[in-house]
Amino acid sequence: MATMIRFQRRLAIAVAGLRWEVLAIGAVGIAALFALSLTFLATMRSAAEAAPPVSLPIQPAKAAALIAATSGDQAQAVRATGAEAEVINAALPFSKAPVQAAAPFAAPTGGTAYDRALTCLTQAVYYEAGFEPVAGRRAVAQVILNRMRHPAFPKSVCGVVYQRNATPICQFTFVCDGSLNRAPAAAAWAEAKRVAAAALAGYVDAEVGQATHYHADYVAPYWAPMLAKITKIGAHIFYRWPGAWGQRGAFTGRYIGEPNDPASLRPVLRPAILAGADGIAIADIPPAQLTYEQDKTIRRAANDVGGLLDTSKGWRLSIPDPADTGGRSKALVAAQEQPRNLPRDATAVAAVTTASSGTAALASN
Repeated sequence: MATMIRFQRRLAIAVAGLRWEVLAIGAVGIAALFALSLTFLATMRSAAEAAPPVSLPIQPAKAAALIAATSGDQAQAVRATGAEAEVINAALPFSKAPVQAAAPFAAPTGGTAYDRALTCLTQAVYYEAGFEPVAGRRAVAQVILNRMRHPAFPKSVCGVVYQRNATPICQFTFVCDGSLNRAPAAAAWAEAKRVAAAALAGYVDAEVGQATHYHADYVAPYWAPMLAKITKIGAHIFYRWPGAWGQRGAFTGRYIGEPNDPASLRPVLRPAILAGADGIAIADIPPAQLTYEQDKTIRRAANDVGGLLDTSKGWRLSIPDPADTGGRSKALVAAQEQPRNLPRDATAVAAVTTASSGTAALASN
């Protein structure tokens, strides 16, 4: 009997010890399984981030609609300007898709083709972002090269920069607004040329990825929500085409060189006609691209909105009618006809000052 009792006690102790061993082994197994799961999830996540995002090919009809919305008159249509535009732009979210850096582009150096490409790209960098941060200038150069390799755009650098030059609307405003007729600031031009040369030598601005479009943050174009918003650098917001059309695989265009001299691509300027409140038609003065502080040879108001009349300020164009012989025009002519060695009549001087101020307001706005 005593032997039986001792046996039962030993058996209970052995079972109890075995139970703890089983529990310990189970806990170790669960911990190992959990660690293995974490490793598997991390591996899958890394693979997903490394792989290009999967998207459906763009339909021809949608591609045509995107091109139409970002070209010609439609490209110039804006929902708002100024502070209202900044609010609209801030509300549009950035794309969550990974930004894919463009493949390097190296233009053949030496010869006429390279000189033309360098000139056109320098012009675009200078007139579009000459006084933006260096990152902003590099981003503009990258957009030009991205366009050149996309099927929606010409296959030369100058072709991209001067696209649609035969119409009143140009893809890049400086081509059609008279900016090219102004001598650039030497230091800014030299920097723009360095940025352009680096881009043509293979430098890639990874921050803007495959961006093909951008606009200033103080305008809100209608086309912006149609594209994928990538990033904001300085005063410019950058976009790429949506879906597969804006990914690396779509940029298959081959560079054809520079068959045209940039000088031959410059359009014949057509003076824009503004109708004043009094019905008088006047020729619009092309807007300056630099401020007076940046270039003392340019007279431009600090609140210039790029050649547009800012009607929100309540401004009204008021220009003397040359046919009005009894108004300010008559006083202006009379003052100019006076001999240089004779003192001018105080009344005429006052009238001239008034007339001149009206003309200056037009030029700066």
